[in-house]
Amino acid sequence: MATSVLLVSAILLTLLIVWICGHSRKRRSGEPPLVPGWPFIGVTLDYVSNPLRFLRDTQKKHGDVFTCAIAGKYFTFVTDPFSFSAVVRQSKHLDFQKFALSFSRRVFGHADFNHPLFSESYREVHGIFRQTLQGPPLQQLAETMLCNLQTVLERGLPCEHDWLEEGLQSFTNRIMFEAGFLTLFGKDAGFLQSGGVSGSRICMQKAEQDFLVFDRAFPLLAAGLPISLIAQAWRAREALAEELLHDELHQRKCISDLILRRMDAFDRMHLDETGKARTHVCMLWASQANTLPAAFWSLYYTLRSVEALTAARTEIDSVLSDQLLNNQDQRIHLSREQLDSMAVLESIIQEALRLSSASMMIRVASDDFTLTLDSGQTAAVRKGDYVALYPQLIHLDPEIYPDPTEFKYDRFLDERGQRKSHFFKSGRRLKHFLMPFGSGVSECPGRFFAVHEIKQFLALTLWRYDLQLCDADVTLDPDDGRAGLGVLPPSRDVLLRYRRRTNSTTDSESVRCKKEHEDLSL
Repeated sequence: MATSVLLVSAILLTLLIVWICGHSRKRRSGEPPLVPGWPFIGVTLDYVSNPLRFLRDTQKKHGDVFTCAIAGKYFTFVTDPFSFSAVVRQSKHLDFQKFALSFSRRVFGHADFNHPLFSESYREVHGIFRQTLQGPPLQQLAETMLCNLQTVLERGLPCEHDWLEEGLQSFTNRIMFEAGFLTLFGKDAGFLQSGGVSGSRICMQKAEQDFLVFDRAFPLLAAGLPISLIAQAWRAREALAEELLHDELHQRKCISDLILRRMDAFDRMHLDETGKARTHVCMLWASQANTLPAAFWSLYYTLRSVEALTAARTEIDSVLSDQLLNNQDQRIHLSREQLDSMAVLESIIQEALRLSSASMMIRVASDDFTLTLDSGQTAAVRKGDYVALYPQLIHLDPEIYPDPTEFKYDRFLDERGQRKSHFFKSGRRLKHFLMPFGSGVSECPGRFFAVHEIKQFLALTLWRYDLQLCDADVTLDPDDGRAGLGVLPPSRDVLLRYRRRTNSTTDSESVRCKKEHEDLSL
């Protein structure tokens, strides 16, 4: 019996070895170096444990372009920053749209927009982004966001000189999520009526909670785990979809032109109602998932640096000098020109993004072709393989950014305090030196709005509040578990103390606070 078991085991082991040998990838002539890995999983474990270190070490060993197996797919990484443009320009051979839509469908559960039945109509939907998030429409969207930010901030202002404590991440998420949600998807009737604000806030808290539950599961979903196996994430996604059904949205006011036009387009595509709602969940995630941590890091680094906080407040005070600080009933107005003039805040945001962004730009080869790098080196790429760029290699390159792990608020300012756009490597000027929003066809169409809303958040919080980190000396690290997916959130929250700026309390504001306390007691 034992002999039979050993014999069967030997035969199965032999068949497994033969199968592995027969199905293992072999490097063809002209192809990049093939990084050796384990059967089935390739270099997945090494990559996932620390993507940046893996890519740096592999680049030293194999050069600027190499291929490796990750999670059952073959990725060709291009690590030379001067060759990023060569990849971005290859729209004829490298497809982004099909990959992105397939990924989105798997995670969000909407219709297959790659299907011929929908693909033509979806081109119209995709075009709506640039029509509503750039140019003149951006001004209106930014004004709405500024109004919503002030509404949310004013509701949370402490009375008189009281200090409040809250996690900085909680503080940022609470303010930015609600203001961003209202800006895109509008306000319900309760929010527009003074007596219904508290009920609307409870609904918003539930939406924020559902969003964060779904977002925390996103790395697993991106890795291919079906959402049906993550019950909490599935329930959270479906709860958000219920709030974004067209019947629900039609009852809201002040919906952005972006969402209204998307609703109209999806109605004409004759999607089912749940499918339409899930596309809006996708839009909600795209608008919040990177903006929330980017706003967090921008404020966190500002509060940790005396120089950054001083420079930011000086700029804000200068821009808002004609708007009375001692009149709390006065709404602040920031034109697009004023927002664009805030070079210090923009440098702070860019530096925060440089330190926290860990996105991966992916294209899929639609056919066999040869990629020519900046150096003249060629690399044959197979149909179906992924070609990937990892911008964090640039963002943390000490030759491009001296002391790359340090926050320097003025890193993106020149000697005159104006925007700096000249960065060099090996004596050559880089075209791509900061890429938190991607590039080419995959460049985020909402990038201008994202920077504007974070600027508004910083300007309003630093204008209205005195803020202190309770333990400013403790360094907070990003959570590398989301590497490859965008801006990394903090590994943990940090306690924040805040109060109304001491020179901005007025008698009218004391009356407002007293009335709020009386209403709560009732």
